[in-house]
This record gives sequence, C-alpha cells and structure tokens, in this order.
Amino acid sequence: MAARSWIQRWDPEDETFWSREGGEKVARRNLAFSVLSEHIGFSIWTLWSVMVLFMGPEYGIDPAGKFFLVSMATLVGAVARVPYTFAVARFGGRNWTILAASLLLIPTAAAFVVMEPGTSYTTFMVCALLTGVGGGNFASSMTNINSFFPLRKKGWALGLNAGGGNIGVPVVQLAGLAVIGASGGPRVLLGIYLPLIVVSAVCAALFMDNLATVKNDTGAAKEAVRDPHTWIMSFLYIGTFGSFIGYSFAFGLVLQTQFGRTPLQAASITFIGPLLGSLVRPVGGRLADRFGGARITLWNFVAMAAATAVVVLASSQKSPALFTTAFIALFVLTGLGNGSTYKMIPGIFHAKAVVKGLTGEEAAAYGRRLSGASMGLIGAVGALGGLGINLAFRQSFQTAGTGTAAFVGFLVFYAVCFALTWAVYLRRPAAAQAPVRAAESEPRLGYAEV
Repeated sequence: MAARSWIQRWDPEDETFWSREGGEKVARRNLAFSVLSEHIGFSIWTLWSVMVLFMGPEYGIDPAGKFFLVSMATLVGAVARVPYTFAVARFGGRNWTILAASLLLIPTAAAFVVMEPGTSYTTFMVCALLTGVGGGNFASSMTNINSFFPLRKKGWALGLNAGGGNIGVPVVQLAGLAVIGASGGPRVLLGIYLPLIVVSAVCAALFMDNLATVKNDTGAAKEAVRDPHTWIMSFLYIGTFGSFIGYSFAFGLVLQTQFGRTPLQAASITFIGPLLGSLVRPVGGRLADRFGGARITLWNFVAMAAATAVVVLASSQKSPALFTTAFIALFVLTGLGNGSTYKMIPGIFHAKAVVKGLTGEEAAAYGRRLSGASMGLIGAVGALGGLGINLAFRQSFQTAGTGTAAFVGFLVFYAVCFALTWAVYLRRPAAAQAPVRAAESEPRLGYAEV
C-alpha cells in the first residue's frame, strides 16, 4: 500500500490538532467511507433474510430449516468480529477495509450461482455461512473509527458509523421487495450488489487512511478479557444489538410462518423495523453523550420490555396489526439501545482511568486502549444474541407453531438487562458503606455518566 496512506501522528484529544490542523476533516472523511463499506457488509450479512422469502415450496425447506439457515449466517458474523477487531492494527484501517470489502464478493457470487430449486440444503448452508464475513466488517470499522475521534465525539461518531452500517439491513430488504414486486428472481438482487461491493473497496482505497499510532496490544486484550465490565457490556449488547440483528433476520419469516403473509406482503413490511432502528442509533449515541449512556440504556430496556409484552399479547391474540406495530416499536428501541450501550464502552474505561489517578491525555489513551481491545469481543458476543433469537424462534415454531414462547423468553431477558444496568452502573452505595466500598473495590463514581 502507498506510504502516503499512513498517518504517523494522530492526537484527536488535542483541540488545536482537531480543529485547526485538519484532524476533524480527516476523521470525518474516514468515517464516511467506513460507513459505506460497513453498510454493504451488513447487507451481505443479512442477505439470507431476503433469500428465504424467495424460497417457496419448490425448494423443499420448512420454516425451521429457514430459521436455521439465517442462524448460521448470524453465528459466523459474530465469530468473525474477534479477528476483524485485531486486523485493523495489524494491517491498517484503510488496508483492511479494502480487503474486507473485497471478501464480500465470495458469498455474493456463490449465492448467485446456486440460488435455484434443486440445490441441496447443505449448499445453501455453506452459502449462508459465507455471508458471515459481512458481520465481521462491523468490528473492524468500529475499532478503526474509535481511534479517529476524541472521547467527547465518540457517541456521535460510533453511533453514526454503526447506524449507517445497520441501514444495510433494511436496504437489502427494500431491494428484495423491489425485485419480488417486479417478479424478478433472487439472482437479480445479487447482481445489483456485486458491482456495489467493488465500488466500496475502490472508495476505501482512494479515500481512507491508516493510523500508524494504532497497534495491537496483547496486554490490553488480556486486560479487557479479565475486566468484568467487558462481559457485563457484552451481556447488555446481546439485549440491544443482538435483538436488532436477530429480529432483522427473523421478522419476515415470522410474518410468513405465523400470520401467513406472502413473500411480497412480508417484504413490504420487513424493512421498516430495521430501517427505523438503524436511523435512530445515532440518536441513542447523542442522547448518551448528553445524559449518560447508562441512564439511557436503563430506561430503554424498560421500554423494550413493555414493547415485547405488547408483542406477546398480539401474538397470543393473533392480531397481525398490533403485532407489526409493536414489533416495529421494538426495533426502534433496539436502535436507541445500540447507540447508548456502545457509547458506554469508552466512557467506562475512561472512568476507570480516572479512578486509577490518570488525567488528561494519559487517561484518554488508557480509555482508547482498553475500549478498543474490548469492542471486538463485546460486538462478537452481542451478535451471538441474534443467533439465540433465531434458534429460539426455530424451537418455538417447531413445538408450538407460534413465536409467543420465544417472545416471553426475550421479555425476561430484558428485565435481567435492566436489573444489571441499574446494579452495576447506576446504583449508589449507602453512605455508611461508601468508605468501605471505596477502599475494597472500584468506586462507581462516573459510571452513571458513561
């Protein structure tokens, strides 16, 4: 790669560097083309949420088999996030974005070749597994953009980056709707995405940069793995992003299986939830910047539980209108929660730096180091929530012919997430116990603002 693509000095916390020396302009440019690549990655990752709508009786695959197909795409996408996180420091953000974007050609071309009746279920499974590489793009993109922006801008920047990527889900579903409406086959949809993948790779090569200051820190990775906050945030991210990606894969299938919707009817509704959830993600980040990510996350889980309760009611009463409305509201709330939980990550580790007595750039560097190391793992574990959701739907439909039992399980999970957020990040120790707690463990001071 060209030497000019490597930036040797990067100090976004320095206001002069950021505002007067062009740091903000460079960061925004990299953000824009990171969003493009991640957007296409999400579209390819969730491709089979659309493909299964094309797969009528002539394909010989029952609803349980379809849920299992999309589950496998979710699984690979989650696992891929771990190596993708470390690839940015190893190869450079620009260089890795070029490669990651180019890899998307493999699952898209493979699906283009095999998508027809008579193809074996195993072949479809392999193609669905291959699309998981698109899920890895999120981790490398977020790790890269996290390094470009100062702490005070991370909620907005990470929310915009993730939200722009998440919009790839409703866009591929909208494209699928257009193809179905025009009586086109699935190969038409795949043919649209092949050149778009090439465009995203070329744009990354022309307009993005590598930061020489970003290094893989095995010590930071080990420290992040040992830190309980990494696993707590992973659990909360299952509740927010895991719900978003799981519902994105499953929404159309649930409408088809439980309410008897045709492919065109399902596709005409499926995209709305992921679209609104994606658009609102930067809002969640912005609200977290202003009011504290823990507070927004806490009350967001309350709202998610309430929306899920309405979904359970609508499912049990077989009311498609109420079910669809409540499900779309649930999508919106997953988007808000995505933004607020991801904002919490750098804030938590910055607060830990302050507790350790660090200040200024030293504290900011510690926060970047630990948050960067933890983001890939948190993103990977969170994405596994999508796998759990689709497997829960598969089991629920197999045993009861309805998704009601699965939704009851999700409701309980959101209640646990609420309790965990409150207990760890918002509960204040009793005044009499505060000195003891401060001496025996890390103070909670500052976590409510993360």
